Amino acid sequence: MTKNCTGAKVLLISANRCTIPDPVFPLGLACLNAALRQAGCDTQWADSLASGEGIEEALSRYQPDFIGVSLRNIDDVLISKQETFFEDVALLVAKIRQKSDRPVVLGGSGFSIFPERLLELAGADLGICGEGEAGFVSLISALQDRRDATGIPGLVYRHNGGIAINAPERCFLEQEVQEIDRPASITAHYLRASGMLNIQTQRGCGLRCCYCTYPVIEGRQHRGRPAETVAAEFAQLQRAGARYVFVVDSVFNSSAAHVTEICEAILRQKVKMSWGCFLRPRGLTPELMKLMARAGLSHIEFGSDSFCDEVLADYHKDLTFEDILYSSELAHRERVDYCHFLICGGPGETRRTLEKGFEQSQRLRGAVIMAVAGMRIYPGTELFERAVAEGRIDRAADLLAPTFYLSPGLTAELIFERLREFASRSSNWIVGDPVPAYTSVIGRLRQRGMVGPLWSYFSIIQRLWPQGGVRPAATEGE
Repeated sequence: MTKNCTGAKVLLISANRCTIPDPVFPLGLACLNAALRQAGCDTQWADSLASGEGIEEALSRYQPDFIGVSLRNIDDVLISKQETFFEDVALLVAKIRQKSDRPVVLGGSGFSIFPERLLELAGADLGICGEGEAGFVSLISALQDRRDATGIPGLVYRHNGGIAINAPERCFLEQEVQEIDRPASITAHYLRASGMLNIQTQRGCGLRCCYCTYPVIEGRQHRGRPAETVAAEFAQLQRAGARYVFVVDSVFNSSAAHVTEICEAILRQKVKMSWGCFLRPRGLTPELMKLMARAGLSHIEFGSDSFCDEVLADYHKDLTFEDILYSSELAHRERVDYCHFLICGGPGETRRTLEKGFEQSQRLRGAVIMAVAGMRIYPGTELFERAVAEGRIDRAADLLAPTFYLSPGLTAELIFERLREFASRSSNWIVGDPVPAYTSVIGRLRQRGMVGPLWSYFSIIQRLWPQGGVRPAATEGE
């Protein structure tokens, strides 16, 4: 099937409006833009957070032939707040219908978890689940030529009164994303908001974490991008004004060889910029940590999930607390800021394991601990199968609205009570959403040019204002 769609005008829309902890540049659209551009399409963007004009105005001005809508977040994954974003796509499609009769195609990571449900809810024409570059280009080409499109990998479409979903095809990642694939005005918005942009060095995840949707969206095989291409993109982001880059891979250290190749390419290309990433707290060595720090690593977000071995086993993390402790020590020695994310209350959790987790946390020098209660259940995950087997949910349950797993004998209220008690005893524990006083201080730090994740400042703020009090007005102008 040809992938040439020369002359097609495509409007790419980022529907994301989630801004916690920071507004995130829609990297998926940049990758999609590169594929469309190389296939001969003309593209423009509309961004729900960054665009100066409304969707209706963009449609009237540009008159696209095809409209792609990317849905990044379904909800905030927080049991206490449960803010949802999927309703936005139905409202967005309704707005589009008022101005255009062109095909509306849904995609994005959020859509890929619930493709059938969201296509039905939004009333869009078609969808692409999984990686969208090849599928969207093939779809546009087929629609342009009036050819049958129903065999396109990843296509979500209506068929015989229902919705059919084709198995996605995993992409090769040699494609380069250029400056032109990140519209300057939208890039400028995200740089003003946080001073940073993002990059992906690989796709896929072969780990077994029981709750995770990365294998559902990207597959289980790690597929790395060429190291020199990644390093060149780092340099490109620096030229665009970024002073910090976050690596969005599910885990950057999928292998020591991958980390080494990327870091050595960054050093060869003489890119001098701070960056952060998600790391698995296992398989790290002193040499690897030194190399990452030398290449600019300044922040690590460890997906530890628990500090108790029996809970780690139930979460299918395939690591132990000693791995977590060793990885933390390596980061501490290299003076790299690091935090650990904990999901409290999942399979195997008890009051005793919560207490043990807090005791173990005291051994982590310089760590910030970010803890949430409850484990979000998504279709296609091992947690989903466990919840069905335990009779907690029906296999046909609609999980689009947030549904959480809590271990027997635990409630969200009890877990939060214990977590807040931990935070009162150790200021490096961050529990729940920040109160307005914290948010205000973070806003000031951004205004003063602080870039990168700011979780390392929360423990300082908690020591100064343990009850979330407001700073005296006399110090506002500091």
